[in-house]
Amino acid sequence: MITNRRSKAASTARTAPTALAASIALAVVLTACSSTGGAPESTGPSAEGGTADTPRATIAMITHAPPGDTFWDLIRKGAEAAAAKDNIELRYNGEVDAPGQANLVQNAVDSGVDAIAVTLAKPDAMKTNVESAIDQGLPVVAFNSGYDNWKDMGLQGYFGQDERIAGIAAGERLKADGATNAICVIQEQGAVQLEARCAGIAEGFGGTIENLNVNGQDLPSVQSTIQAKLQQDPSIDSIVTLGAPIALTAVDSVSAAGSGATVSTFDTNAALVDAIKSGDVQWAIDQQPYLQGYLAIDSLWLYLNNKNTIGGGQAVLTGPSFIDNTNIDAIADLAAAGTR
Repeated sequence: MITNRRSKAASTARTAPTALAASIALAVVLTACSSTGGAPESTGPSAEGGTADTPRATIAMITHAPPGDTFWDLIRKGAEAAAAKDNIELRYNGEVDAPGQANLVQNAVDSGVDAIAVTLAKPDAMKTNVESAIDQGLPVVAFNSGYDNWKDMGLQGYFGQDERIAGIAAGERLKADGATNAICVIQEQGAVQLEARCAGIAEGFGGTIENLNVNGQDLPSVQSTIQAKLQQDPSIDSIVTLGAPIALTAVDSVSAAGSGATVSTFDTNAALVDAIKSGDVQWAIDQQPYLQGYLAIDSLWLYLNNKNTIGGGQAVLTGPSFIDNTNIDAIADLAAAGTR
């Protein structure tokens, strides 16, 4: 780990070749992770080549990930691929509880990390500790959540999607599909990115829509809650979930309730591929979580070694794009490999 940031800065003046190599590596990753392109010859960390000839640094990645969530496995895998390429020691931690996540930020600062990548699902709880890290001279970027907050909090960049725009696209898709009465299932009440998705759906949809809060860490409870809602209101013809595991659970709810409602979702995992192929799930909005994790770490490496920033003061958008039965075959192998 680098213990003297001034000496590190001095030692990295020789960075023109590094910057060039980084630009090439970034372009390769952006191409490989495109949702519309074909599969690259290889995927995952092995595709990133050898370790960068730059000083060893330590970066903390701190998320609001619940245990065992396959979406966050993709983010972590992308971060690990970038860390392996960039000669970075990655310290990954997740905590659903917002005060606990804020404490992880402070713990990272106290341990002497060189940079931090963080999610801002509940920005008010994170604000004090994140701003304290920045005040102490640490470069900090946000990814996945906090689109509306990262700039005001003074972070260097953001990698993810504009959740409201993604929601509007989903709402417009529902309308085009002929839906009239929908529910938007929120698996973590109070998470700003999930609330923004549902608000965007309502804006783009124009039909009747209701938010349904569930406990995403208790899938049997999720199934029974959705099932009860469908039985209570048989006119519901569409369910939009905000995560792949919730979507697969909603499919079981529809079957148990004897409902004709369709299921669509945000985010993907390997199991969702078969559900889209079979028609159990109509479509998914992909925000490219592997890419989010990769770019968050790679951007900090670029800054530590060459003072590069990405985005020109604007968010770097990784989504949204639609995955449905017209393009699912193009990403099926990537999903099976755990990078999509």
